[in-house]
Amino acid sequence: MKQFIVRFIRDEQGQDLIEYTLLLAFVCLASAALFISAGQSLLGIWTTANAVLTNANTAAAS
Repeated sequence: MKQFIVRFIRDEQGQDLIEYTLLLAFVCLASAALFISAGQSLLGIWTTANAVLTNANTAAAS
């Protein structure tokens, strides 16, 4: 039993899979943060453009 535990602890066969999974999780979280930030920025641009077009429409109608 002791030999089994020692071999299990020294076995690094699944280590690469775990490292790649952690790297993928980090990339996903960073991408999500980027998209959330970009979404707020696009919302601000859309709001400003909408206000400018509304003012231009009001001025053209007068």
